[in-house]
Amino acid sequence: LAQRMAIAPSLRSAWNARITEALLDALVLDRSVVVAAYWPFKGEFDPRFALRVWRDAGVHTALPVVVGKAMPLQFRIWWPGMRTSPGVYGLPIPDEGAIVRPDVVLMPPVGFDAIGYRLGYGGGYYDRTLAALSPQPLKIGVAFELSRIETIRPRPHDIPMDYVVTQQGIWHAGPSGMTLVAGRIAVEPRR
Repeated sequence: LAQRMAIAPSLRSAWNARITEALLDALVLDRSVVVAAYWPFKGEFDPRFALRVWRDAGVHTALPVVVGKAMPLQFRIWWPGMRTSPGVYGLPIPDEGAIVRPDVVLMPPVGFDAIGYRLGYGGGYYDRTLAALSPQPLKIGVAFELSRIETIRPRPHDIPMDYVVTQQGIWHAGPSGMTLVAGRIAVEPRR
């Protein structure tokens, strides 16, 4: 966290632009898809620019809502300019957005390892949420390369990400490690 917070604003802006471009170039989203992301916090990658482009193209976008301690997250429809209220950590949550089931979840890891497991803030919200969703959404971590670590020492309840996007590209995560993705990724509804 300290390393991420210490990134110079100009460098953070450049890395955000590269990650946004990679997401927009690689993900081919069906218009009926719901993409859930997050409001950036503590120097995380800012997904709102990609969400705006997708929303303008007709894709549904959503933000997470903490319902209660040790409970799965809810996702509510969100668009730029929508009325919000402060939620946990003071992060905005949609006031009136419908509750939806995401087809794609963009997640902000504090750290990620070589086989796609993520280290979060310790609340277990994403793992609990993903465990409750069937079928599973496409799970995409978005982070800066400095968040890459050897292992998070995954526990049985940890759920790996399918992809990790950094300023160096899109990585497919699997049991044998991460491989750089060269093509596009078609995403259709998973409901």
